[in-house]
Amino acid sequence: MRIEKCYFCSRPIYPGHGRVFVRNDCKALRFCRSKCFSNFKLRRNPRKTRWTKAFRKANGKELAVDSTFEFEKKRNRPIKYDRELMQQTLYAMKRVGEIQDIRKARFQMSRKLLANKKKRADSIREIKQGIDLIIAPIARQRQGLDIDQVIKMRRTVESKKMDE
Repeated sequence: MRIEKCYFCSRPIYPGHGRVFVRNDCKALRFCRSKCFSNFKLRRNPRKTRWTKAFRKANGKELAVDSTFEFEKKRNRPIKYDRELMQQTLYAMKRVGEIQDIRKARFQMSRKLLANKKKRADSIREIKQGIDLIIAPIARQRQGLDIDQVIKMRRTVESKKMDE
């Protein structure tokens, strides 16, 4: 039994599930659910539809280039059954899956770190722009505070609020 991929969203289609659409040129397009099939009929582009794998890969939200993807290619060459070869293949499939999971987790962590850095920079920029709303200019001059010191004070106040 073969697990196919949806033509629209790239989700796995298990045997007995989904729908097959055969074009006039005899190409069989498989869809996992009616949502994908109706979007295909509406001529929507999967790279512009936010919930598809194609969109996620095109917009850098998922790992797009990896050497382990080479193993997932469809092969139609018949091979005589060999028990040892089958064991090696199953072990290799398991190992490749583990490697892919590790790389996917590393990719997501790097994305989160970049997002956190951007968020922090945006908040610092916002504080610098609205510093007069946080501390009045005259009070700041009296205390001799610099913008960086005000930001540190603001962080300590926020961390105390979170602790409570």
